[in-house]
Amino acid sequence: MTEARNNEAGTQAEDIKARKERERDELYALDISGVEWHCAPGTEAHEERVEIAYLPEGAVAMRSSLDPGTVLRYTEAEWQAFVLGARDGEFDLEPAPHNGGVAAE
Repeated sequence: MTEARNNEAGTQAEDIKARKERERDELYALDISGVEWHCAPGTEAHEERVEIAYLPEGAVAMRSSLDPGTVLRYTEAEWQAFVLGARDGEFDLEPAPHNGGVAAE
């Protein structure tokens, strides 16, 4: 019985992996040359900023204003997970030490 469950779990994992690969391939096959890019309000055109574009089916593309040719694309589920994690502080950076890496006393 345990061997059957392990085989079933392995098959499910392979199916999920294959589905995610198909979604990624479809997402990167989209022509996004005409999308409208959005950035945080109040930023100047010459400032470095993150820009996003909304794609079909809830997907999102993201790029840096300093490197607009490099575009990352996320499915709706990936983007929702990122946004929720950011809201929960999952990606908060630790304060950097000062004085050349030595913590201030």
